[in-house]
Order: sequence, then structure tokens, then C-alpha cells
Amino acid sequence: MRCPACARALSSCAVGGLDVDVCDDGCGGVWFDHDELRKLDEDSESAGEQLLEISRDPDVRVDPSKRYVCPACTDGVVMMRHFWSVKRAVIVDECPECGGIFLDAGELRRIRSEFPTAAARHAAADAYFRQVADPLLAAARVEDEAGLVRARKLAHAFRFITPSWYLTGKRAGATL
Repeated sequence: MRCPACARALSSCAVGGLDVDVCDDGCGGVWFDHDELRKLDEDSESAGEQLLEISRDPDVRVDPSKRYVCPACTDGVVMMRHFWSVKRAVIVDECPECGGIFLDAGELRRIRSEFPTAAARHAAADAYFRQVADPLLAAARVEDEAGLVRARKLAHAFRFITPSWYLTGKRAGATL
């Protein structure tokens, strides 16, 4: 497998029961297969310590604006870039096909320093969603309540126009 950043060969590295691919003596990037990064992304997880010090070649230059091609997929899938967490401090490259994630040198250290625990990460995500989603939900609720008032007025008008003896079950001798 080739490094998506510098095209050097990735070497396998056993870390905490996982086999991750690293660009040793290259750009220092790390390739995680689907869901592997979540097992090493917290500072309290000692298994990922050795991935913080991958040897790099100082002559290798990586273009940060270049879009990476997934090293695991054979059909040349371009990886998506997105923020790793609600802090928006680290941008990761993720393959939309296989779910693998490539981290450039230093990004794992920054990810691990963002939140001390998973509980802190979840609390930050909850606070962010409350900040973003609550105003939108409140506006939608006001809009829905206004629509409900209009619907009730329309129903009341139809009740006035259509006397109850026209409705099924309200006529004398009618059966349901």
C-alpha cells in the first residue's frame, strides 16, 4: 500500500492489538482502517503512544491542498476532508468507500490532546448541537404552532359551513 500524501510504501505497525499502516521514514502519516482510529484517539489510551513518534524524512514535502486518493481502495477513490470533532481543530482525510482515515504527521497528537476522555468529547458535542440545533428547532416549533392555529381555524370554518347532521354518524339512524 502506498502513502496517499508522499507515495512512499506504507509499513505495517502493531499497536494495541491493531495493525495500522505508517509512512515510516517518509511524511510520517498514519493510515487507519475503518473504526481503528476511535480505539486510539484519546490521550488516556496508552496504546497509541508509539504512533506519535514516527520517524520522518525532512526532505519529504507534503502539499496540504492536495486531495488524497485512498490507499486501500483499488479504484482511485478520492478521500473526503472533514473536521474530526466539534472543536474543528483537526481536519482528517476519510475514504467514503471503505471508511479508512489518513492522518498527516502530528494530527494524531492534536486529536489526542483535544479531549481527555470520551465523556468530555460527548459533552462538547452535546453543547455544540444545543448551540446549533436548538434555535433551529425552536423556530420550527413556532412555525408548526402557527400552522396548527391556521388548521384549527380552517376546521372550525368547515364545521360552521357543514352542519353536523351531514357527517357520518351524526344523522338520525346512521350507523358507523
